[in-house]
Amino acid sequence: METCSLFVLQAILVFCCSLSTVRSEVFTALADLEDLLETESLLISTLEHYIKAEEEKLNYLKRYAAIYKKQYNKAAEDVQLYVANPINAYTLVKRLTTDWKEVENLISTDVNSVVRRASFPDYLANITYIKENMKFPTEEDLNGAAVALTRLQDTYRLDTSSLARGELNGIKYSSELSAADCFELGRQSYNNGDYYHTQLWMREADSRLKRETNVTVDRSDILEYLAFSTYKQGNLALALDLTNKLLEIFPAHPRAVGNKEYYEDELQKGVTDKRKGDDGAAVADTDPSKADPYGREFYEQLCRGEISLPEVEKARLKCRYWNKNHPFLLLAPFKVEEAHHRPDIFIFHDVLADSEIATIKRLAQPRFRRATVQNTDTGELETAHYRISKSAWLKEEEHKYIADVTRRVSDMTGLTMSTAEELQVVNYGIGGHYEPHFDFARKEETNAFKALGTGNRIATVLFYMSDVAQGGATVFPAISVALWPKKGAAAFWHNLHPSGDGDRLTRHAACPVLTGSKWVSNKWIHERGQEFLRPCTSNRPPDYLVA
Repeated sequence: METCSLFVLQAILVFCCSLSTVRSEVFTALADLEDLLETESLLISTLEHYIKAEEEKLNYLKRYAAIYKKQYNKAAEDVQLYVANPINAYTLVKRLTTDWKEVENLISTDVNSVVRRASFPDYLANITYIKENMKFPTEEDLNGAAVALTRLQDTYRLDTSSLARGELNGIKYSSELSAADCFELGRQSYNNGDYYHTQLWMREADSRLKRETNVTVDRSDILEYLAFSTYKQGNLALALDLTNKLLEIFPAHPRAVGNKEYYEDELQKGVTDKRKGDDGAAVADTDPSKADPYGREFYEQLCRGEISLPEVEKARLKCRYWNKNHPFLLLAPFKVEEAHHRPDIFIFHDVLADSEIATIKRLAQPRFRRATVQNTDTGELETAHYRISKSAWLKEEEHKYIADVTRRVSDMTGLTMSTAEELQVVNYGIGGHYEPHFDFARKEETNAFKALGTGNRIATVLFYMSDVAQGGATVFPAISVALWPKKGAAAFWHNLHPSGDGDRLTRHAACPVLTGSKWVSNKWIHERGQEFLRPCTSNRPPDYLVA
């Protein structure tokens, strides 16, 4: 469609040029002038076809503009609420990547065609300028958004059809995904070698395609991805059936023809192997959400709120006012909730004011960078797929509130802040999470924190700077504890035993954010300077508690 108008216009020009080369001298005879009416009729017909093609192109552009405007107006009602929904976030990124390429292709056939005049604005150049000088998503962003949705799908066991309808755990949050949206999710999963999710989303794309009037994806493309991912999952018979359906639509499809022959040969080999006593079954990739190499299923159950402490242990936990005989705290004690005993985990309520939170966010956001982890071998910081967030570091001298928060952490923990790290501020992205990890460096991680010269991380204070509508819990799989974000609260625990050994039970994770925006900040406290505040002991815990 994009090149149709250009082709028609070129035909007009070629026709006109051919007329100009004929030495007809039509003005010398009326009979020749009569022939000009036939010429004009042909030109009118050709011009009308060109206008029709241009109108069709404009209708496409109008349709894209209407979609963009509708979603933008919806987002403008509450920007934070809109982008906090992972489905909206994914479709926003998709609109500005794959969809926008289609818009650019349509526009480029206008401004770069033979009808362009010097007086025409160069709209494509304007778009290029916007993309180069403003925030604009990349293919990596699109892939990350798609992976985030499939991560949420697995962690929270979301039904594919419900998710496509814009529902998260039964609550309708957003517009429905189109067949093209589902197709792109499947395509990104395929590019990542994730054939399980490729199947799920290609099936949904195929189902939605049958109900849509404005089709923007070919069924042959859906069937091709679906057939091959089905084969990779080990179901040869179904892969062959899907390939045959593809060949009904596109009989000369080169890959489908080759795949059909291959699948038939493999199925025949399977029959032969069965006769020899071998079942001939292929080893299929399994549903990744069912794999549990590091206690993942248990971790995800905690994220879903399906597991909690036994009632007998909950009964021993208390809430109290905490002053530690501190002069100021005698007047304004902390409100402390016990979340677990041994290791001791405490929740301090109402320890961050809204004004402090707003200031910390404002200072951090311009400096946000992709959050990193330490390489266990080199000690160097690097990005990782299992930590999806952005972070920034704030110094005490930058603002009174930062100094106040640091002093408050000292009051809460009874530890010195002279060797603590700067305040780290974190905002989690689409499906943002941080898989199970230790805050402290284990014995084999000899290079960790070496440059700081302050010893290991003895304790962690984690401030929650926002409520989260769904998901986003901090979970400790080894002790079945889940802490749910509450704005203004803070969690505190020791990472090291009094002997200085790492406490294996403090391994924790940030569950994926299902909907909402999760802001946290944390203060990591180090060993140096704590010798008289938390004295070491020579009694070592059992080896199974040490990491």
